[in-house]
Amino acid sequence: MRLSRRTSVAAAIAGAASIALLASGCSTGGGDDASGEAGEDVTLTVTTFGTFGYDDLYKEYEELNPGVTIKATNIDTGGNARTDAFTKIAAGSGLSDIVAIEEGWLGAIMDVSDQFVDLTEYGIADRKGDWVEWKYDQATDPEGRVIGYGTDIGPSGICYNADAFAAAGLPTDRDEVATLLDGDWENYFDVGRQYQAATGKAWMDHSGFVWNAMVNQLPEGYYTSDGELNVEGNTELQGRFELLGSAVGDGLSAAQTAWDWNGGKSFLDGTFATLVCPGWMLGVAKGQIEAGGGDADNGWDFADVFPGGPTNWGGAFLSIPETSQHKEAAAKLADWLTQPEQQVKQSAAAGNFPSTLNAQETLAAEATPNEFFNDAPTGAILAERAVGIKAQYKGADDSVIQENVFGPPLQKLDRGEATTQQAWDEAISLLNSLVKQ
Repeated sequence: MRLSRRTSVAAAIAGAASIALLASGCSTGGGDDASGEAGEDVTLTVTTFGTFGYDDLYKEYEELNPGVTIKATNIDTGGNARTDAFTKIAAGSGLSDIVAIEEGWLGAIMDVSDQFVDLTEYGIADRKGDWVEWKYDQATDPEGRVIGYGTDIGPSGICYNADAFAAAGLPTDRDEVATLLDGDWENYFDVGRQYQAATGKAWMDHSGFVWNAMVNQLPEGYYTSDGELNVEGNTELQGRFELLGSAVGDGLSAAQTAWDWNGGKSFLDGTFATLVCPGWMLGVAKGQIEAGGGDADNGWDFADVFPGGPTNWGGAFLSIPETSQHKEAAAKLADWLTQPEQQVKQSAAAGNFPSTLNAQETLAAEATPNEFFNDAPTGAILAERAVGIKAQYKGADDSVIQENVFGPPLQKLDRGEATTQQAWDEAISLLNSLVKQ
């Protein structure tokens, strides 16, 4: 049974406060009275997470709108941003004028959607045709209120280290790699076994991100489309877990720490050869490679392929809390940041993929080489990977299940501290203790 709004709100706030999550049309743009309802100078606070690529856009907006000052906060991961948001919702204060919300915890936000401004009051409905249809629908609550301007979506390809592939005698040309990896997850793991046999090294960074991708690819993931929990007794889900467990048992996982990768050094020393890469992960990987001492000459490339076919992982929204004292000015900024022109610039800065159709078409047409990934036309590749995607329904505790229910058992599986069955059983036990049934 779906939790009532009141029960879900209490559960979401309590969960966020107690669980440290790990963890990604008609424009009102610049100019006319963007500084606020009465034209006064205004400081707008914005909270994002991960790699958003907004720094230059903030400066541009301030230049276009004298009197507007943007004070930005960026939280390291989407999971920690979730904890921050729900802690402040529980306190009744502290949220920024604009808050970035991640797809994985949008379901929990929907249970407190009345804490956020209905953006139809600021003209977002006039822009409905700007976005892929399901992106706008995701931000619409059961009462028909729209609470978020769509930023990016997460079509996925495979990042691979061409030097590592060459050492294993595998093809390195990205088109040939796409052909090599075309197929299902069994094929991806079988190629990984060939790589591991040739080099003695791991094929993928860790099982957690691969598991997330495998789950996202299903028509229904941790929840059914009508909001019912969908984990325990789900034979299709358990079958994918066993397939992953077999690959881990064969030495394909490097057991990396999510979001760290040994300070980025593991991208450069051959620790692993492939990484599942939704668009926003390109920015994460770039940051890690640079943190590890690497530069554009790093060996990594990006292939137009994904095991099992198209899938969406992630994406975000810009929302305005009811507690904001500058709702109109915040709406103008959020609207401007999510216009197609700005989404193209955001993609160039952060590697993520736009949710607006015009921005997607621009990236596909320009096919700009990405120097950091061996001049791969990452935007054009992601446009291809976006074809046919429809985002999976995410329930209220979806991100908790991914990170806190399956995260610890998968880490044990990676480290050889649990069998596949033991890891699955632990996940079910954690599900029953952390998630309201």
